[in-house]
Amino acid sequence: MKELIELFLVFAKCGVCTFGGGYAMLPILQRELVAKRGWVTDEEITDYYAVGQCTPGIIAVNVATFIGMKKRSWLGAVFSTLGVIFPSVVIITLIAALLTGFADNEYVAHALGGIRAAVCALVAVTVVGLLKKSMKSLFGIAMGVGAFLVMYLFDISPVFVVVVAALLGIIYNSAKAKAKAKKEDEKNA
Repeated sequence: MKELIELFLVFAKCGVCTFGGGYAMLPILQRELVAKRGWVTDEEITDYYAVGQCTPGIIAVNVATFIGMKKRSWLGAVFSTLGVIFPSVVIITLIAALLTGFADNEYVAHALGGIRAAVCALVAVTVVGLLKKSMKSLFGIAMGVGAFLVMYLFDISPVFVVVVAALLGIIYNSAKAKAKAKKEDEKNA
């Protein structure tokens, strides 16, 4: 039960500190889950984000569910998911109750503008960090640039782009492995 409560509290801490959605949560999750606790690796959290982007629902909830499942099976997934959504439910309920009359307030509008700018910076830092960790080969760089251009220039679903990138990755790495095996066979012959 102690581990389940820890999962809930860690994800609640991440949830309460996150403004701007799942992407803004990545640096917090990386610090809490990779650096502090070692529950997942940088590669795993990147994979969870990629899959979480392609599955229905909120990306932060999906990632919490994946990590909870890894740590403590379905019960861990439930506690992690409840942990990440709990702060949002409380905060949104309070905001809805207290700020209904303040939506048009000039100061509130300016505060939200500042929060949006900070969230953009958080997302940019996250993207740069992901690029450094994920783009380790010329193929990876080409895939990343290609995916960006396709999504930026055309109205194509990110799910389609991720599926195509996964298939291309499988094809490329299979061909690379076969070429390496063939080279080893020729060397040993």
